[in-house]
Amino acid sequence: MGHAGQFAEIIVDINARGVDRVFHYAVPEMYQDKITVGSRVLVNFGSRQIAGYVVGFGTPAGEVKVREISGILDAEPVFTMELLEIARWMADSYLCSTAEALGRIISPRLGIKNARVVKLLYPALPDWEMEDALKLMARSPKQAAVLRTAMERPGLSRRELSAAAHADPKTVDVLIDKRLLKAAVKTFSSFQDLSLRGGTRSPALRLNRDQEAAFREVSGALKKRRFSAFLLHGVTGSGKTEVYLQAISAALAAGLQAVALVPEISLTPQMIDLFYGRFGEQVAVLHSGLAGRERYNEWLRVKEGRAPVVLGTRSAVFAPLPNPGLFILDEEHEPSYKQDDHLRYHAREVALKRAQLSGAVVVLGSATPSLESWFRSGRGGPYKLLKLPHRIDEKPLPRVKIVDLRQEIKEGNRSIFSRNLVSAICARLQKGEQTLLFLNRRGYATFVVCRECGHVIKCDRCDISLTYHLDGTLRCHYCNYQTKMPEKCPSCGSRSIRYFGVGTQKVEDEAKILFPQARILRMDSDSTSRRGSHERILSTFRQGQADILIGTQMIAKGLDFPMVTLVGVVNADTSLFMPDFRAAERTFQLLTQVAGRAGRADLPGEVLVQTYCPDHYSITAAARHDCEGFYQVEMPVRSALGYPPYSYLARLLFTHEDEAEISKGAALAKEILDKTLAGHDNFIEVLGPAPAPLSRIKGRYRWQLVIKGPRRNELRDIIRESMETLQKCRPAFRPVINVDINPQGMQ
Repeated sequence: MGHAGQFAEIIVDINARGVDRVFHYAVPEMYQDKITVGSRVLVNFGSRQIAGYVVGFGTPAGEVKVREISGILDAEPVFTMELLEIARWMADSYLCSTAEALGRIISPRLGIKNARVVKLLYPALPDWEMEDALKLMARSPKQAAVLRTAMERPGLSRRELSAAAHADPKTVDVLIDKRLLKAAVKTFSSFQDLSLRGGTRSPALRLNRDQEAAFREVSGALKKRRFSAFLLHGVTGSGKTEVYLQAISAALAAGLQAVALVPEISLTPQMIDLFYGRFGEQVAVLHSGLAGRERYNEWLRVKEGRAPVVLGTRSAVFAPLPNPGLFILDEEHEPSYKQDDHLRYHAREVALKRAQLSGAVVVLGSATPSLESWFRSGRGGPYKLLKLPHRIDEKPLPRVKIVDLRQEIKEGNRSIFSRNLVSAICARLQKGEQTLLFLNRRGYATFVVCRECGHVIKCDRCDISLTYHLDGTLRCHYCNYQTKMPEKCPSCGSRSIRYFGVGTQKVEDEAKILFPQARILRMDSDSTSRRGSHERILSTFRQGQADILIGTQMIAKGLDFPMVTLVGVVNADTSLFMPDFRAAERTFQLLTQVAGRAGRADLPGEVLVQTYCPDHYSITAAARHDCEGFYQVEMPVRSALGYPPYSYLARLLFTHEDEAEISKGAALAKEILDKTLAGHDNFIEVLGPAPAPLSRIKGRYRWQLVIKGPRRNELRDIIRESMETLQKCRPAFRPVINVDINPQGMQ
């Protein structure tokens, strides 16, 4: 610390690209030894006082009037140099400000208003010297009592120590002045211990041949201390988690720290048990379900090097590790690794960048890798592919049966439940086994399907299913093509053409009528909005206190229920015909993952998939648990249409409360983009503008432009240039713009 004669270089905490640069401030003498790179300070900016981040020290160019720093918010650094580098990379990659990126990175610190700083007292000398000091205190029994207590119970505060020794606090001060006691500053939070911490310790399991080969690759890379990335492709139940745990042990043995990410908060209780069982107090848990104090306390343990293993959801990728060596993303294909509001970063991209900067290893694990990761693990790609092709102990993968709902309709069954599914559930109820009923109703999209032949109406240009709107129109949410709802199926001429959309509540209501004796639980975003509700529902089900669990994608992945022998997919088509180019991939992933919940213990599992499209390749490949077969069909489709991984996408989302302003603003943005493109030699295509599939939220209309191109950097530069031009058009241009580079969904 201490940078005499130099000025602090500060990034002010304003989320605007116009002020995204370093400003110089003088460091007052009283702060000379207190401020360092990473400190958070108060500065006067314009007419207001705001927070700023110290990112360096230097001298401003030329004669400028320099103001002084007016206060310190955090003297101890709140970010490392590596995380500052990440913030600058995020500002460049995601077109946000560096201050916004830093705010996201240190959000556990910003989430609490007033961490109370206390001084904890410890003996200042070795025990034998303290004993000598005690002998000299025959005439000062109070001081001797305080000193003896501090030796027996180090780490008490001034007030606690004086109370424990039955002495006046001033006696404690005398011993501090005599340098017999020393103070260590701790930031104190009301939260002390996560309720789940502790439990029984579990030893490492014996790895099978495939796991051993994968572990050897990862631990070999850790020893080299050079950036490397692995795609761990293991079927459901193949023991990927044990490979992660042993890789973390190898990182710790090498003096490094590790971050393990899971896609959903609902998965963390199960993972917490496993991680605490293996690593105990070394684990810190970071996710948004924790109270602010809890989360801050965990973040602090990581920052201070007391918790070298971090387990969490997306934002834990920013854990302030002093020396990161390993980043693991479990279920790496999951869209929830993408932040879908404000700063739209992808945790996978951030983990890879952090690993590149720090020479760390990245392990991306999945039974159904994303097409992008699969593509990158191909011949000569940047990822090395590791495979776990068998379940632990060679247990069989569950049998998957496809149920054709068109046949059910023909035979007069109009229920949500096919006759096959009803009899399979009844059989489980008789045997005391459990059933999972899965419905991917995530969101909004009602698509139009012929219930006779299974034909779904799509946009000719974008190969995206058209979305039904209440005024009877069908619309493409990529290019804005519109048409009327047909009276007959254009494929077979049948009049059984309907829009489709069913929610979990409707499934629950019908299940209660069909199975009155069953104990039924429902798990979706409505039933899990209260804190701790995920854990309550899952533990009730795991303990056998319910027969049927109905849920959305929350129950599709990672969870292990030994008594589940039947999984029923109520309708596979709800994800298959979402208005999204990734719909087939998402469907294949969801079906394969949800099928993997069955038969994980000693009882064999069965999966029933209900669909109007029994011959669709994503459904037939999932029924065979055949990843490679699915990729062989889907890759050429993506290539022909110029979708990722063969190109890059960006989305500009416009929002405004006035419908006329939003359509006018989106049209102006398209015009400016076209003009900007005219000055570049490129193959960039602009689709839209069109209303977003969720065309109005909380009173604000939403429109979007989708931009497609072969090179990410070029796409980003064109958007940046166009945005700068658009900002100059204000106030005529009124909408708020959100930029999403590499969007994972288009809702």
